[in-house]
Amino acid sequence: MMTMMMGEKWAQLGSVIGSIMFAWAMFNQYFPQQLRDFILKYGQKFVGFLSPNIHITFHEFSGEYFKRSEAYAAIQTYLSDKSSMKAKNLKAEVVKDSSQSVILSMAENEEVTDEFEGVKLLWASMKHAPRTQSFSWYPEAADGKRYYKLTFHKSKREFVTRTYIHHVLQEGKEITVRNRQRKLYTNNPSQNWHGYQARKWSHVAFEHPSTFDTLAMESKKKEEIKNDLTKFSQGKEYYKKIGKAWKRGYLLYGPPGTGKSSMIAAMADFLKYDIYDLELTTVKDNTELRKLLIETTSKSIIVIEDIDCSLDLTGQRKKKKKEVEEEETKDPVSKMAKDEEEESNSTKVTLSGLLNFIDGIWSATGGERLIIFTTNHVEKLDPALIRRGRMDKHIELSYCCFQAFKVLAKNYLDVDSHQLFETIGHLLEETNMTPADVAENLMPKSLTEDADTCLKNLIEALETAKEARKKAEEDMWLKVEKEEKEKQQVDQEDLMEID
Repeated sequence: MMTMMMGEKWAQLGSVIGSIMFAWAMFNQYFPQQLRDFILKYGQKFVGFLSPNIHITFHEFSGEYFKRSEAYAAIQTYLSDKSSMKAKNLKAEVVKDSSQSVILSMAENEEVTDEFEGVKLLWASMKHAPRTQSFSWYPEAADGKRYYKLTFHKSKREFVTRTYIHHVLQEGKEITVRNRQRKLYTNNPSQNWHGYQARKWSHVAFEHPSTFDTLAMESKKKEEIKNDLTKFSQGKEYYKKIGKAWKRGYLLYGPPGTGKSSMIAAMADFLKYDIYDLELTTVKDNTELRKLLIETTSKSIIVIEDIDCSLDLTGQRKKKKKEVEEEETKDPVSKMAKDEEEESNSTKVTLSGLLNFIDGIWSATGGERLIIFTTNHVEKLDPALIRRGRMDKHIELSYCCFQAFKVLAKNYLDVDSHQLFETIGHLLEETNMTPADVAENLMPKSLTEDADTCLKNLIEALETAKEARKKAEEDMWLKVEKEEKEKQQVDQEDLMEID
């Protein structure tokens, strides 16, 4: 009996649906377009008057399809995770410059629910099919106007318009940044800045594997740097409050091979920032430097490596001029040729221009950027260049310590502890070896080399370095003693002449 009743209900429902579809077909076929539009318009108003819900639409293209709406893109990204988990009909899209090969989003006429701060909301993906076929530069527009429709109870109007929509757009943008394919930029010579599709910066995909987990450094120092970076990345309102541009300068210094470039890559990975590798020697003057700065984006790291070698900013220029002054007067012809060559190859970027680049008025454009200098000889840099406020945090990257070695042993040999660790720890305290040299000795050179072999190779290299250091110290003391004896002998000879 129950089965028969259910069957009758389904039959009645099917009959009602069929009647509605027949009536709709007749309505579209026999009613004029203007009358249909009039009926639909006032029908929607009547339904809206009775309905407790409010609808907000976000169209894909704004204006006359000149630009894809940033709000639509942010909403699409925001709903991608929810739709992939809840929606039944999905579409896959390849998004440009994303680390994910495919992004799943709702298909047309699909709905998903969202809940925020206890309020439930309904999102629907919609599309208006074009009434007539027309040519368009945008295939999506020619196919139909797509949009998202947000539905919510009218009692939540203020909450949705002031809080929820802002949350969706911000979260969507942040997800886009997290998922984007990070880029490594380098500046082009200014003679290549003009012409069709000319760019001041060229880029490649940035896929450096270095992270803070793989960085050979004391764990305490790593955490200090990570906390500083986190505080900076979340400090937009704080920097605005104190009236300071949202940027921060880092100075990385230490001997070659101590991991300065790896540190920069780890910072970029941690913050999900792009990197602009600025080659100062190709920049002709301060104006070009400023133009390059304007072209950089937020959420980026501007890097000038080996700053002491990039420009003559160390105060030594006058000394060099005095040294060659006599040679120039002797040969004026060669001097002229030399001057012309230097004029064509040299840069006119000044210390003042570089300082303005770091913390001048123009440096405030864009926001959320790190500026990093690296050097092997911090003592050569002008104090004005590296003072606090310009290079806010100074990080010394020195020779390999035992904690850094343990990180390298885990990375290269997958070893957390070993009986040879104690010996290596003592040797590292007695000699200076960079993390790059330690890593080279830990890397297996053949299929037959295992962890024991590599650790023994490192011990042998450390002992050799220790002996070389000991010999260098002995030679230095012998040289000092020799100089002292020579000085004493000269002093005695002077006394004898006086007598």
